[in-house]
Amino acid sequence: MDVLLAVIGTLVLTWVPAVLWWRFRGRGGDLGGPVRRATFETLHTASRAAPALRAGLTEQGAQKAARHLRALLGSAALAITDGERLLAWDGAHEHHAGEVLGHTESTLGNGRTHVQDVGCDLLDCPIRRVVVVPLTTDERVVGTLAAYGDEVPAGLLRAAEEVAQWVDAQLELADLDRSRTLLMEAEMRALRAQISPHFIYNSLTTIASFVRSDPERARELLLEFAGFTRYSFRRHGDFTTLAEELRSIDRYLLLQRARFGERLRVTLRIAPEVLPVAVPFLCLQPLVENAVRHGLQDRAAPGVITIVAEDAGSDCVISVEDDGIGMDPDGVRRLLAGADRASGEAPHSGGHGDGEAAGIGLANVDDRLRQVYGDEYGLAVETGPGAGTKVTLRVPKYRPGVTAS
Repeated sequence: MDVLLAVIGTLVLTWVPAVLWWRFRGRGGDLGGPVRRATFETLHTASRAAPALRAGLTEQGAQKAARHLRALLGSAALAITDGERLLAWDGAHEHHAGEVLGHTESTLGNGRTHVQDVGCDLLDCPIRRVVVVPLTTDERVVGTLAAYGDEVPAGLLRAAEEVAQWVDAQLELADLDRSRTLLMEAEMRALRAQISPHFIYNSLTTIASFVRSDPERARELLLEFAGFTRYSFRRHGDFTTLAEELRSIDRYLLLQRARFGERLRVTLRIAPEVLPVAVPFLCLQPLVENAVRHGLQDRAAPGVITIVAEDAGSDCVISVEDDGIGMDPDGVRRLLAGADRASGEAPHSGGHGDGEAAGIGLANVDDRLRQVYGDEYGLAVETGPGAGTKVTLRVPKYRPGVTAS
């Protein structure tokens, strides 16, 4: 029987193994229908509690999760607290809810599980004892889980500790989600800061040069500049459609062509069916800006920029290519691997100041693609000194949770 229980616990290690040990104890030694049904019920109950906890230790999340956690433990009542207040009580015996903070004070103070008696004058009340278990993230006690009943046998004590550890894992995932969101927001701020000093100054200088010689064109360029900056510095939405991203790129290139004239030539090949695909906000701007810099740098002949977006089954494949000076492949590899990001070293071959911003932009896009879609969706860069540069990215045409704003 002990071997069987160990096997079951190992199979569902991610899902509170001690809870299964508690629930299945004495139910028979085979792996027949009742055990499998009980396993499924336990996993299903845990999965229903998880989404509420992934928002962190909040009152709303705790209230949604409490009834599922109480079902896992089979206790008469269950309470969840943070460091200062009761977040949730689940059970019919709410006259004990006001005592919870007193019961959890010791655990909040020393971070240890403890069991204590609960005084009650009601003869029909099933609550006589409570086991209080700490909830921790980053080795800090952030709250407690308290299971109430008439007794606290060793099996329930162990089960409560295992459930608390599972809750800890969900809270740590919530912290990770928040950290990832903050990181992405910081990267977006860095990307916007990269756009502003170079492009804005040059665009306004170009527009000013047309004010007297061609006021109508100056007016048109100013409107395009306003549309580009409004899009680039908007505050809401992590994703946009490829159509919107390309519309912003078109404005950017229009302003650059006004600046460079015939030195800049652009070719676009866009499959209409991929225009509605959701893509990370500002994922193409750094690639195109990098292509313009490298396509025109240190050369008298015109630079050619080619932008292609194609339907590739379940994915959309986008490439931005220039025929310019190229970059050092080893430098690009180090940059995308994170080795050169802290120093801001640029992998281009020319040694000009704009390379640093270009390198930061490529790394920023690569990071965000990997964070959203996984490592298999990072940037692919084909380049070499004097050989031009082609940067390719793939995005799924559909991914749960990815919606264009």
